[in-house]
Amino acid sequence: MENIWAQWFIFFWGLTLIGLFAIGGYFMFRKFLKKLPKEDGKSIMDWEEYYVNESRHLWPEEQKHFLEELVTPVPELFRDVARHKIAGKIGELALTEKVNRIDQELVIRGYILATPKRDHKFLRKHLREKQIDMTPYEHLF
Repeated sequence: MENIWAQWFIFFWGLTLIGLFAIGGYFMFRKFLKKLPKEDGKSIMDWEEYYVNESRHLWPEEQKHFLEELVTPVPELFRDVARHKIAGKIGELALTEKVNRIDQELVIRGYILATPKRDHKFLRKHLREKQIDMTPYEHLF
């Protein structure tokens, strides 16, 4: 009888490990794909880094705090990655539009474009709380 429980334990522990390795492998593979160079010789992550570095001087403190508020629902473990991805998109918009400084409107547009649709629910709620009109951004949602 003791032997059967040990076999079941080993079986379920093996399934758990295989599942955890599969999940970890999935996320590592996604990161690997983002690091592959595209036709222009730069990867998605290289462009993100470029836009963040080139637009660093355009960020006023209040917009940095606003971006920080927007990424609060992201789990702490992934928050830095999310913040960097969103800041990269905002930097791309800022450099494309040749703005002198990043404003709240640009942060909101960049957040919408950089995040998946499932994350827009928090943004809508946050904008309502801050009494910011969402009509200029409806086409982006």
